[in-house]
Amino acid sequence: MRRAERLFRLVNEMRTRGVSRANELAEHLEVSVSTIYRDIAHLQASGMPIEGEAGVGYLLRPGFDLPNTTFTHDQIDALAVGLAFVENTGDPALASAAREVRAKIQAGLPAPEERKLADAPYYSLQSKNSAPADVGVLREAIRTQQVVEITYTNAGGSNSTRRLRPLVIWNLTDGWMFSAWCELRQDFRTFRFDRIAELTLTGEHFIADEDTSLTAFMEREGCEEQI
Repeated sequence: MRRAERLFRLVNEMRTRGVSRANELAEHLEVSVSTIYRDIAHLQASGMPIEGEAGVGYLLRPGFDLPNTTFTHDQIDALAVGLAFVENTGDPALASAAREVRAKIQAGLPAPEERKLADAPYYSLQSKNSAPADVGVLREAIRTQQVVEITYTNAGGSNSTRRLRPLVIWNLTDGWMFSAWCELRQDFRTFRFDRIAELTLTGEHFIADEDTSLTAFMEREGCEEQI
């Protein structure tokens, strides 16, 4: 464990206790008692309001709190993508650690109920293809649950205009795609970015129900019809 992480965990642990004894903190953090003494001395020298001394115990004065962690929406998406990838590596220990990291970061976000660090609606099997220009617009639409309107060219060369409720973005070996609930077809559809002639945010918001949500889409294991 790196020292910065250990200090952070030490402060968090002291926040949940009354008087903390060095041997108890050492056991919790799986370090030596002498390491706890050095870490607390360092924190006290840095201005942390910790009272007490070795052999007696330590108390973090009430009212102290760590600052909220602030991330932009793009940074939250990046964290969610990375954590989702780790959770799907097949390593149970890493998957568990990723879920714990998500919970810790989520708890530290300002207004966590409004800025969810949930599983990212973004899947990538490789990183060689450059992202299309519309990817950022789609990510915003997914995050804000906003209807988009696209002019789309199908495999036969015919154009159509669709109103969509975007759900997830895919970066696959066949290229960049996204899946959505299509209001025209009243069903899920998957669209290729390279066939989009125009894409706009409508400003209209939607609430996905159990039949039109990402969960419902994933349960169907993709769209029945490739457009």
